[in-house]
Amino acid sequence: MMKALFTTIIFFVIISKSFAQPGPKPDYKLVNANNWVKSKNYYLLTLFEQDKSVNVLLKNDDVLAKLTQIKLAALQTSLTTCKDALCLPAALKFTNDEIQAVSNRLAALYKNGNALDVLVKTHLIPSGNYITYKNVTPAQLLVKAWEQDAAAVNYTIGVYGEGKKPNYPVIDSISYNVKAKGYYTLMYDCSTVISGDVANTRLFFEPALQTALTYLEINERQDAANYEPMATTVNKAAYNKVKLIKWASYPYSHILVPGAGPDNLTTPLSGEGMLRCRLAAKQYLAGKAPFIVVSGGSVHPFKTKYNEAFEMKVYLIKTLHIPESAVIIDPHARHTTTNIRNDVRLMFRYGIPMNKPGYIVTDKSQTDFIYNMAGRCEKELGYVPYKLGKRVSETELEFYPVLESLQIDQDEPLDP
Repeated sequence: MMKALFTTIIFFVIISKSFAQPGPKPDYKLVNANNWVKSKNYYLLTLFEQDKSVNVLLKNDDVLAKLTQIKLAALQTSLTTCKDALCLPAALKFTNDEIQAVSNRLAALYKNGNALDVLVKTHLIPSGNYITYKNVTPAQLLVKAWEQDAAAVNYTIGVYGEGKKPNYPVIDSISYNVKAKGYYTLMYDCSTVISGDVANTRLFFEPALQTALTYLEINERQDAANYEPMATTVNKAAYNKVKLIKWASYPYSHILVPGAGPDNLTTPLSGEGMLRCRLAAKQYLAGKAPFIVVSGGSVHPFKTKYNEAFEMKVYLIKTLHIPESAVIIDPHARHTTTNIRNDVRLMFRYGIPMNKPGYIVTDKSQTDFIYNMAGRCEKELGYVPYKLGKRVSETELEFYPVLESLQIDQDEPLDP
């Protein structure tokens, strides 16, 4: 009896393992196709373009080919029938019926061992970009990724074409007055250019995708591409040092310093940013961690040309004499939630130990905020990108990274 029970248990363990998906891989190389804005926001669509076998499969499908013609026709029709500015971007978004039709078609096309299956297992899963769907089948993951990318494209068109309110209007809004007389001309000209760009496409998503990318460009909202590829540019010295670190010599893997933007367009770094850097430098020199990660995008004030993380790095090196090889920048985060999320992404991609705590150093008010930030993370991200450790002092806080941080955020195109 016991032998039979033991055999049954082993059988179910084997079966459960056979259905388990492998997780993200730190050494996976993200496909960017020389367009970081596109790949960081719409990764599945980028893969659809770049994977030759998948490309052929999608182009040769009759249902998707028909949808391609429908979208191209809608673009052309909008140029002759739209009499107001907002009609033009609206005509280029995916409809709910179109999104569902593509979902159904991708599910039907997916076969074990075919090009779509290979794409999921060699790109979607190891990238971690859609990790919050980790408990579904590979075929379902493909559909979920498509639906997310379609929603992300629509969101971008809605905010930066139609002028809809973004999550944070004070810092992320459209650059134009959509009610101004000249806005129709701008939208018409955009559609004309897009029409030429996609005239010969055979991929159903290209008209909408190119529209989203064009609107981000004319709004000067290509922030997601800033400083990329960071591992071979602004973070190169620190990235190369990671593999040389004896981690047991440090209580923490790194020190994270969230940015603080100035209140005017002429000041590169706020006083608060300087003070946070000083606190972090003190902990670095005390041997708490081998790296300082400074995190903050080009955020405050609206449309600033200065980048919080870059300016903090300059201050750490030139004023506080911290070696460049000890400073890593995250120049994309726009909120405290994404300061931590993006930091976790860098840890994972750069090979910094994920089982070792990080150390947040900032002012007391932000430490108070972070200590009670889980609810906001759940609301804005759908998960909490960290697990809190102990609060060491009023300005110091331990945290542990959470791998769900790799998930692309579909409604934050400036820092997805």
